[in-house]
Amino acid sequence: MTKELLEKYLNNCCTSQEVEEVIQWIKQQPFFVESKLLGKVDWHQFKDEDSIVSDEKLDILLDKIHHKLNIEEPRKVQKNNNRFMSWISRAAAIILIPVLAFLFYTISENNRLTNQFATVSVDSLEVIAPIGSRTVVELSDGSVVHLNYGSRIKYPQNFWGETRGLTLTGEAYFEVAHNPDKPFVVTTDRIDVKALGTVFNVNAYPENSDIATTLVEGKVLVEEIKNNGNIETIKELIPGQHVIYEKKTGVVKSSLEQVERYIAWKDGKLVFDNEPIEQVVQRLNRMFNVEIQVDNEVKKYKYTVTFVDEPLFQILELLSVATPINYRALPRIKNPDGTFSKQRILIYRKK
Repeated sequence: MTKELLEKYLNNCCTSQEVEEVIQWIKQQPFFVESKLLGKVDWHQFKDEDSIVSDEKLDILLDKIHHKLNIEEPRKVQKNNNRFMSWISRAAAIILIPVLAFLFYTISENNRLTNQFATVSVDSLEVIAPIGSRTVVELSDGSVVHLNYGSRIKYPQNFWGETRGLTLTGEAYFEVAHNPDKPFVVTTDRIDVKALGTVFNVNAYPENSDIATTLVEGKVLVEEIKNNGNIETIKELIPGQHVIYEKKTGVVKSSLEQVERYIAWKDGKLVFDNEPIEQVVQRLNRMFNVEIQVDNEVKKYKYTVTFVDEPLFQILELLSVATPINYRALPRIKNPDGTFSKQRILIYRKK
């Protein structure tokens, strides 16, 4: 184990393989012996003239560390206070503060910290927006994710390695915190969307025949995940650009449009722009957790309309005014477990 690797680990710069290496080292018996040796090496290499830490800042820092150590192991720290605090006063000038804290904890053989580091890799989280509801999630890097109806994301509690990656199923609107050293990567079943700090929307419901990406501001790269595992950049988006990736053919379609129609859902709006009734129904199903069936006779109708916080049956009534359709809600069936089936609605042509 090297000091350089520990510094990378404590600054969240390790690859997943390096993180595993540090954790395995912590679990082993040589952990405390090697950590003490690392501290001694820093001490012997120290030179007064290299110090770049002011006395005032150093005193504040040492007070904080001393207070923390008194809480964790008051008897042991008090007994060896003079010797260790003298060592810290000199070593703090040449090594990073997280490394300093790490070395002091290991010298005091703090088992609680060992357990904490040994479990950092098990931190995968999942957030689901149930059908009929939306959810907002703030990630550890400050990025904000709006999840649309029936969508989910899987992501780490802390972003390790060279990227900030998460997996999306469904639709989400991303406000990414800028970090040029760690790209933000959204992975779907067929493509990745990579950004540094930007605002964009990804629609990747598994039942859809395509995956759509809409860029609001900044810049993103759309990358295709090949069957052999390789990743190939297929499009670089500019603000206002909407890209559709066909799952079956791999064909990419791009257009510059008003992005409001693709992102209005996060504000509770339904925006349709010359969209066929089947797509309208698909979005209503997710939003209201219902099952709407459309007769073949009315599938030719298209709609350009915006709804804001309208109830389902009022939306259906307005659609029936705009086009010659009618609708009927079927009785819900009680299941053996006492729950009721999803509300079913039929849409058919007016006679």
